[in-house]
Amino acid sequence: MTESTTEKLTATLIDRAAALDAADPLAHVRDRFLLPEGVVYLDGNSLGALPAAVPPAVEDAVHRQWGTDLIRSWNNNGWWEAPIRTGDAIGRLIGAAPGQVVAGDSTSVQLFNTLLAAARLRPGRRLLLTDPDHFPTDQYIADSVGRLLGLEVRRVPARDAAAVLAAEGADVAVAAYAPVDYRTGELYDTAALTAAAHTAGALTHWDLCHAAGAMPIGLDAIKADFAVGCGYKYLSGGPGAPAFAYVARRHQQGFDHPVTGWHGHAEPFAMSGTYAPAPGITRARVGTPPLLSLVALEAALTAYDGVDMESVRAKSLALTGFFQECADSLLDGLGFTMATPREAARRGSQVALRHPEAYPLVAALTARGVIGDMRAPDLLRFGFNALYLTYADVLHAVRELRDITSTGAHRATAYQQRPTVT
Repeated sequence: MTESTTEKLTATLIDRAAALDAADPLAHVRDRFLLPEGVVYLDGNSLGALPAAVPPAVEDAVHRQWGTDLIRSWNNNGWWEAPIRTGDAIGRLIGAAPGQVVAGDSTSVQLFNTLLAAARLRPGRRLLLTDPDHFPTDQYIADSVGRLLGLEVRRVPARDAAAVLAAEGADVAVAAYAPVDYRTGELYDTAALTAAAHTAGALTHWDLCHAAGAMPIGLDAIKADFAVGCGYKYLSGGPGAPAFAYVARRHQQGFDHPVTGWHGHAEPFAMSGTYAPAPGITRARVGTPPLLSLVALEAALTAYDGVDMESVRAKSLALTGFFQECADSLLDGLGFTMATPREAARRGSQVALRHPEAYPLVAALTARGVIGDMRAPDLLRFGFNALYLTYADVLHAVRELRDITSTGAHRATAYQQRPTVT
């Protein structure tokens, strides 16, 4: 591609980005985040940006609620109800009616509790299906549940799961999958897979970490059984934010989870030595939640006030589609291939590019204030949070990537040494 051609393409894309930003119905929501000057943040699929509502909420929780009110805050400041209250706020974003979502504990704890409980609801079935491309923790915990319950854990790609359910569904207890491939951003049909599992008499378990807050999920509408998700990606609850668990109302009476803590007891302050589960979603609580993190998450969720998830999804698709368009125009011939589907119905809220020098490219981009991440061996990942990203951000990121790659700037010694977190 000649320099003249590149300049013409870039000029056209600049005009496109400006027009898209001018017409963006969510542009005002960007002001609800504290974004560092000179940074294009495309890693919200790993850690969301800081919502402006969080610092004052945490300051109040530390200085007034903890510092002044002390232990009285469990009653006076709603600490005891926070896991259910925050769960309901998340529920509004994932299509769950009140009383079906609880926040607290880590994703791993929530995953273990709900997956094992789901399998217990289907005694006599010997198979647990999970995705070989699932996030590693999901696979580790599936294996652990399999060992504990004597189940065969079979790794079946999401695209093949419906066929396996049709052929061997009578043996399947749970199909445990994610709507979005955490590496490539490919989106799967949650409604179709849930229906296939139910036809076979099996249950579904969804990991929503890369979907919650980025798109409508409609858990109640698709008749989902169980789901978990983290609070620190698109929900922007902060590093290590509490995770959430969804237990469909019809399963709550029979919800028999392995980690039974006192916060899930019917009468926690009776201090009984025998566990008696609380009614409803409260039984899915475990122990004392990390209150400061929970306060941060609850405050972060106010960034969605007055925003419907259909609008979030529409902008997300427009952002990722524009990124793909920019990449096609400006990165042609530089060794990149598109790993993310181009069809909107098959695309989550991230785009992944393959390149043999993925890590140094991401490191060089970060040094220029364009923050994405990489996943081994060759994926550059870019996450798009529709609440705070602009189309100008998207174009800037691709232009910087083109400049780095075409000049070989990423081959500098400083970008060859990988830190612990990539």
